[in-house]
Amino acid sequence: MPFHTTTISCRTTRPIDIVDITQEVRSTLENSGLRQGTVTVLSRHTTACININEREPRLVQDMITFLKRLVPRDGDYLHNLEPIDGRDNAHSHLLGLFMNSTESIPFTEGLMLLGEWQSIFLVELDGPRENRQVFVQIQGE
Repeated sequence: MPFHTTTISCRTTRPIDIVDITQEVRSTLENSGLRQGTVTVLSRHTTACININEREPRLVQDMITFLKRLVPRDGDYLHNLEPIDGRDNAHSHLLGLFMNSTESIPFTEGLMLLGEWQSIFLVELDGPRENRQVFVQIQGE
């Protein structure tokens, strides 16, 4: 079964940012020439996740507000006592416990089988970051 792989680079601009990468994934699928199979989207980071949800500006803002309330940045976290990379980002790792690093989407006739309102998001939990890497692997025929 043929495979096609690529990496999508994303820049995030806010501490918690939701970036729609649907079009980039769709273009990667189109360029693969494959007609049916599965697209797997993987965040290569522990503090940035992949999610499928609705892209509506007020809902996206609600999602960001919800995540900030769920695990506050200013909590008393042991990880922040000696941060590995100088970032007080324990809250980001804790938020990641509730999210996926991958999503798999079937496709047929060269089109992802996403619902009408579904988009693919990179969810930044520790931004802003200049270069987030999203790995896309397409397998099919």
